[in-house]
Amino acid sequence: MSFATDCIHTHCTAQATIASPLGPVLLARTAAGLAGAWFEGQQHHPGALAAPQRPADALLQEAAQQLQAYFDGVRSSFELPLDLQGTAFQRSVWQVLQRIAPGATCSYGDIATALGSPSAVRAVGGAVGRNPVSVIVPCHRVVGRDGSLTGYAGGVDRKRALLRLEHVTHVAIAA
Repeated sequence: MSFATDCIHTHCTAQATIASPLGPVLLARTAAGLAGAWFEGQQHHPGALAAPQRPADALLQEAAQQLQAYFDGVRSSFELPLDLQGTAFQRSVWQVLQRIAPGATCSYGDIATALGSPSAVRAVGGAVGRNPVSVIVPCHRVVGRDGSLTGYAGGVDRKRALLRLEHVTHVAIAA
């Protein structure tokens, strides 16, 4: 297990699994906010959590409603309290991800440069891949330097579907 996965198992206070057009999504929260949204079968999925199933939890319900509105094409961004569990570097990468506008993309190198470490492309890739809050923290908007659809912890088919939902028809590097 990783640091972030250990934290989820330790701090998670409630969980719920919701349906989405791209498969079931496990939502997990801590006392401070939403800490996880993983597609079934996604890499770095935390597995079974000891926290109680609480589909009626107000934050988990709100996350589910906002995700449904996103998949319905009615919402393009999220307004949820987040409690992102990870290293300081991972959290800094995830903060940059949150600034990528819907319908836009950027490269791993763009993120490394934004962090002031242009040579940290591989480390950025690792942090992007371990994003614990899929879709809501939009790691699907990160592409290869040449605009190619590189790996996605939830699967490249899901990444393609999410970008299509956001009307990204030609993947290009955002300035």
